[in-house]
Amino acid sequence: MARGRAIIDEDRCKGCELCTTVCPQGLIRMSRQLNALGFHFAVVTDQEECRGCTLCAVMCPDVAIEVEKERE
Repeated sequence: MARGRAIIDEDRCKGCELCTTVCPQGLIRMSRQLNALGFHFAVVTDQEECRGCTLCAVMCPDVAIEVEKERE
């Protein structure tokens, strides 16, 4: 099974929550903390379960998510 790692730039995230709706694993949620812009930012709850599908990065209008895919 493919593996990956979603890296979210907390300070770019504006809390739109779109990434939380597209993750097939349900691994992204909104933080209770605020970033420098005053928004609740997205966080990945379990990097070990990330499949590297990139749906979260494609959906993000603020280009705040980068996905690294693990090489097999």
